[in-house]
Amino acid sequence: MTVTTPETKLENNILAKKAHGSKSFAISNLLKRPVKSTGPFSWITSVDHKKIGILYIGLSLLFFVCGGVEALLIRLQLFSPNSSVLTAVQYNQMFTMHGTTMVFLVGMPMIAGFGNYLIPLMIGARDVAFPRLNMFGFWIFLFGGVFLYSSFFLGGAPDGGWFGYTPLTSSPYDSGILPGNGTNFWAIGLLLLGVGTTTSALNFIVTVTNMRAPGMKLMRMPVFVWMMVVTSFLTVFALPVFSAALIMVFFDRNFGTTFFFSATGGDPLLYQHMFWIFGHPEVYILILPGMGIVSEILPVFSRKPLFGYSVVVFSGIAIGFVSWGVWAHHMFASGLGPVAVSAFSVSTMLVGVPTGVKIFNWLGTMWGGSIKFTTAMLYAIGFVTMFTIGGLSGVTHAVSPADTQQTDTYYIIAHFHYVLFGGLVFALLGGVHYWFPKVFGRLMNERYGKIIFWIVFVGFNMTFAPMHLTGLAGQARRTWRYQEELGVTFMNQIATVGAFLIAFGVLNFVINIIYSKLKGKKAGADPWDARTLEWSIPSPAPEYNFLETPLVTNVDDFWHKKYDEDEDGRSILKKDVDLTEEPLRVTTQEAVTKYGIHLPSPSIWPMVVPLGMVIGAYGLVLSNWFACGIGIGIAAIGLVGWAIEPDTQDIDHGGAH
Repeated sequence: MTVTTPETKLENNILAKKAHGSKSFAISNLLKRPVKSTGPFSWITSVDHKKIGILYIGLSLLFFVCGGVEALLIRLQLFSPNSSVLTAVQYNQMFTMHGTTMVFLVGMPMIAGFGNYLIPLMIGARDVAFPRLNMFGFWIFLFGGVFLYSSFFLGGAPDGGWFGYTPLTSSPYDSGILPGNGTNFWAIGLLLLGVGTTTSALNFIVTVTNMRAPGMKLMRMPVFVWMMVVTSFLTVFALPVFSAALIMVFFDRNFGTTFFFSATGGDPLLYQHMFWIFGHPEVYILILPGMGIVSEILPVFSRKPLFGYSVVVFSGIAIGFVSWGVWAHHMFASGLGPVAVSAFSVSTMLVGVPTGVKIFNWLGTMWGGSIKFTTAMLYAIGFVTMFTIGGLSGVTHAVSPADTQQTDTYYIIAHFHYVLFGGLVFALLGGVHYWFPKVFGRLMNERYGKIIFWIVFVGFNMTFAPMHLTGLAGQARRTWRYQEELGVTFMNQIATVGAFLIAFGVLNFVINIIYSKLKGKKAGADPWDARTLEWSIPSPAPEYNFLETPLVTNVDDFWHKKYDEDEDGRSILKKDVDLTEEPLRVTTQEAVTKYGIHLPSPSIWPMVVPLGMVIGAYGLVLSNWFACGIGIGIAAIGLVGWAIEPDTQDIDHGGAH
């Protein structure tokens, strides 16, 4: 029999506490947040909105190249009648992945990149509202893009169109219709990307709502921020509808449900309604941020405030609101009936009104201004002209007899690309030139940039202007061959040459970015004599953004801190302002210790959760339930780690940053 003395109890208690302490120490070490904010590894764990924005834009450019290669293969196939560059299946894969890439892997994430980098700087904040959720969105984008493109090596890429119409895409997997895993990869891949896009949109809404600098009322926010808010609301309400449709497609295809099969009580047109009630707001999700970018560039290089600021803001809101009522003009050929067709024809005309108002605001901004034709300004003017052409061709869709004839012809492709390439892409390229000094502290090569602009501008019009004519001549879209008797060979050859000209311009654009990053002329904090808050801080923007939270008293507050107006309304530099004086820059460590600035700590868990999700997605698509379980387990561990890791960690900022 063992006798327990008080001394023995004490020893046992000490040993138990040591064991418990060692376990706690091990757990705390496991959950310890990364401490490096500089170096290569910091790009994996950083929650700094600026680094995340750069990652978004850089990866989007990579996917832009992928989508461009697919477009070139399409144009090579259509260079001559009855060509055999691609097989029919390969052609279907190319146009499906081209559309999917440009919308979901280029347009939306590049917009998210601009929003990530600029919104906190424009509203005077130190970061977004949810920094870890922000990084989570990027990793979902990266893993989702890799997931989609891995389909080329795992049973065939998606080939049912970027729109995925049912019952083609929802036909059972074993029916032999759309064989392979491509459609499954497409549906699950877009679901993954949708999660990241929705979290980013919610993050932007909360950031703008709660984190604006003192004095920055809603009607003092930059137009770009306004357009990102409208876009975010559209995203939050539109994407869940499309996500529900994707889930139905996947279940119809793999689990025997019949949501879209009319023979068993389903409705194939239901999918079209669900897709386009997302798809038409999606057009404005893509174009409104471009309008915001252009609304920032034009006033700076016209040396005038934006003409009708409040009208531009409310026009953007009106576009977002009306966009919910025009989706069925994509379905005029589906037999909706005269009442529905008439209603959606009227709404399609109506959405052109606030769009036209914006165009006149931009023209009014330039009218009478002291215009400086920088590369960014050329892209902004290119946006206005090309988007106007795209808008005018879009209004023809309001005329239902004409729309019925244009449906599924190259006229639609021409219209769509004049809006999204001539609009969004021109705005994004201009935005890169405009904000490049703020991101990297160097100017892009202006002379080289202007040459590239004209190459892209000419190539764009060579590619897509002829498609209006080939479409009206009867060339059907989404077909891999056309007959010589149609008489569109020469125009297709012009379009193919133009596509390669665009590719040459984009290649040189990338070269200009790399060259300017390494050897570009050093830029000060405000190289353009700009108007908004991001130009009031050093270039490149420091990790802490603002040493002191700015106090905002006007629209274009930074401009008003530099200039007064004379009796004739002309801007006069204030006597105590020196435009060559640079704002104070301190090291990040000094900002934290001396100025008491709190910065969010890095974290590994926003990468772990998406990693588990994509592993689970592979298991689901490939019917490997073990991999599916592993993925769910990793995601669950990531969520637990995310929830219980320390709120903050002492960070090694590596001196100057």
